[in-house]
Amino acid sequence: MKTLFKSLKITLAFCVFFSVFYILILWIFAQVAGPNKGNAEVATLDGKVVGAANVGQMFTKDVYFWGRPSHAGYDATSSSGSNKGPTNEEYLSEVEARIDTFLVHHPYLNRKDVPAEMVTASASGLDPDITPASAYVQVKRVAQARGMDEAQVKTLVDNAVQKPLLGLFGTEKVNVLKLNIALEEATKK
Repeated sequence: MKTLFKSLKITLAFCVFFSVFYILILWIFAQVAGPNKGNAEVATLDGKVVGAANVGQMFTKDVYFWGRPSHAGYDATSSSGSNKGPTNEEYLSEVEARIDTFLVHHPYLNRKDVPAEMVTASASGLDPDITPASAYVQVKRVAQARGMDEAQVKTLVDNAVQKPLLGLFGTEKVNVLKLNIALEEATKK
């Protein structure tokens, strides 16, 4: 019986430690060493907050760069993937419909040139980033829709490419919201 009470005390102590102190330690670390003191990075345009830079946004107009499709409808409260595999007929028809839509807006591309990430949803459904290749594929459409020079839009993409952390961790990426904000600011000049 003595061992049972001792075990319960240890279990209770660990529960308190890991549910309170551990989280507190992580919060303090984020306040000291984390970007934005552990808070979400917000993106602004003309002094107004237009979104969180770490959450995907829906852009469907030709004047904007598009991000990855979202199974969650870009709703952060219902972040999820579809859990449909590459042999699921419903999933395959969704992807085919997305390819057809992408080609309607990018008639200069062949079917094989459509980046896979532009027609498949990310696991969270809220991916804010695309690869530079997916951004460059959209340059012509965005430039034509805005009446801008393609080279100017390509330069905006070049400037938006984020390199891997320390040159080692991760891959190159482009934050779609930040790129679209840079595009809006460039057209105001």
